[in-house]
Amino acid sequence: MDLDALRHSCAHLLASAVKELYPDAKMAIGPSIEDGFYYDFDNLNITEKDLPKIEAKMQEIGNKKLNFERVLMKRKDAEKFLKDQKYKLELLREIPGEKVQFYKHGNYYDLCKGGHVKNTSELKAFKLTKIAQAYWKGDSKNKQLTRIYGTAWNTKDELKDYLKRLEEAEKRDHRKIGKELELFFFNEVSPGAPFWLPNGMIVFRELERHWREIHDKDGYKEINTPIIVKEDLFKKSGHLEHYKENMFPLDLDKENYYLKPMNCPEATLVYSSKLRSYKDLPIKLSEIGRLHRNELSGALGGMFRVRQITMDDAHIFCREDQIQEEVTKVLDLVKKFYSIFDFKPNFKLATMPDKALGDKKTWEKAEKALEAALKTNKVKYEIKEKDGAFYGPKIDIHIKDSLNRDWQLATIQLDFQMPQRLELMYEGKDGKKHHVAMIHRAIFGSFERFIGILTEHFSGKFPLWLSPVQVIVMNINENNLKFSKEVYNKLKEDNIRVELDDRNESIPKKVREAQIRQINYMLTIGDKEQKKKTLAVRTRDGKVKFDVKLESFLKDVLKEIQNKEIK
Repeated sequence: MDLDALRHSCAHLLASAVKELYPDAKMAIGPSIEDGFYYDFDNLNITEKDLPKIEAKMQEIGNKKLNFERVLMKRKDAEKFLKDQKYKLELLREIPGEKVQFYKHGNYYDLCKGGHVKNTSELKAFKLTKIAQAYWKGDSKNKQLTRIYGTAWNTKDELKDYLKRLEEAEKRDHRKIGKELELFFFNEVSPGAPFWLPNGMIVFRELERHWREIHDKDGYKEINTPIIVKEDLFKKSGHLEHYKENMFPLDLDKENYYLKPMNCPEATLVYSSKLRSYKDLPIKLSEIGRLHRNELSGALGGMFRVRQITMDDAHIFCREDQIQEEVTKVLDLVKKFYSIFDFKPNFKLATMPDKALGDKKTWEKAEKALEAALKTNKVKYEIKEKDGAFYGPKIDIHIKDSLNRDWQLATIQLDFQMPQRLELMYEGKDGKKHHVAMIHRAIFGSFERFIGILTEHFSGKFPLWLSPVQVIVMNINENNLKFSKEVYNKLKEDNIRVELDDRNESIPKKVREAQIRQINYMLTIGDKEQKKKTLAVRTRDGKVKFDVKLESFLKDVLKEIQNKEIK
């Protein structure tokens, strides 16, 4: 059965249940979404304790085996019918034509374009999951509504599996783990901006180090550009026209400035800072840039949706005949990087959105160029209609994590618009000036989001090369302290992130605390180890090896770090 139709039908079932239980509630909208559905209501004062009651009412209505029926009404009749539903009336005014479409089941009617199951009896596997607040039409200037979320599946077994995954996801919540492992936290003094702690910065810096290594090898030149920029640049680039609501304005020296939401406009200034020849191309400019985007407060969600972003950005300026080769190199880079985490990428080609810069012909040329690169590299892909950036089509790269959740991470965007608007030129073989092509690309997407995803993917059990503390040395008694310090110092000399736990506590307690901190290896040193100059090596999942030589352990650990192994 079509899950979108099933979930949209459940949204209608939810609305009818709320209407019966809370007659004064005002209906807004109720679409299907990934893994479920929601419905927004005004004048509905409930808590999550009320969800079982609403769910039971949904079940009661569903058991009546009511058909979902399409009903056409004349506009005047529809206005009269919806006179007490101001949100539906607002939607009605946006619908053209003399007749408008409703869908009904039993006595409940909803303004709707369709997509339903035949009968409420088909809705057997659903669950209401949470309540949230949401602005009407996603606009913070509008009133906040009560949003009820739910999930729905074809079978009860599928629902059961999903709820198990949801329960596991809650255990792995990166905000919870981030606090427990002292990686990062959030504070209301700066909503949507993480406070990075020393442990979190280790993960950040290790990713940053690897990012720089692979980019240096691939011929990228790193730059750094200002965070505060005059309005004029964003007018020229098109951001002010298409992205203004997401930008933070500043009034400085009686001029309009913005905190940069993207690195690309300033990368164009670096490119155009001197005359370029066709022989210079491609020019690859990378930047780990701090960005600020004015996300709605209701949309903020830990590291997954933030206002302050550290983007792993790069912009490739090339001739049109170099596009396919450069896109191929980025595709290879993405595959290579994701393989470290055992992520298998899926590719989607996003095409011209309704609101876009430039003419359709130029967009079609860009779309065909990206499509040709995908086909040449024998990459399977799906089309995401009208989901391109406002300046160009893009290849979005998705992965599945350990809970089988889908995440969009990397992106490769081809842009002919900004080079034209900002006059980004090169001198060709013919001695004439030509517009350069511009490829925007990111591998992580952003450090914040990527680290949030990794934290949940590994449930805080980071691979050794990323772990804030890789090894801890624990002595059993005072007599073992000297050898414990020798081991600690040797590991530290070889740049292992190691701690010495010489507290006067029992080994079981030390081990338990180290496991909670997700330290990869625990080295226990007692009288036996000291006498034989060996180690008892315990992994964080409880496996123990005795009589391990320090040199052997060090060799294995360095190899595991060097190879970025996942255990």
